[in-house]
Amino acid sequence: MPNAYKVLGQLASTTSAVALYTCPSSTEAVISTIVIANRSASDRTFTIILRPNDASLEDKHYLAKDITVGASDTTALTLGITMDATDKLYISGSTTDLSFTAFGSEITA
Repeated sequence: MPNAYKVLGQLASTTSAVALYTCPSSTEAVISTIVIANRSASDRTFTIILRPNDASLEDKHYLAKDITVGASDTTALTLGITMDATDKLYISGSTTDLSFTAFGSEITA
């Protein structure tokens, strides 16, 4: 099974949940790190949600909820999130001043 190490997704935040990464069909993925950059001079918060098979949102899907990133600061989360085909990783922010980048690998058969 070949691995492709890469940037899996990059987005500026929205105030509602949006998919940062969707694991393609016939693929597994590992998200090693998510970097959240606050481009604002004020504190902001973010939320990260993992929905296996893009299931309807439940409380158990939250990986982080309303976590603060300081003004003009960056937070890096090293998580090792494992994903199967059709799993989706969603992000949202308290404003549109946050940038998200997911780094990891895709494994294909």
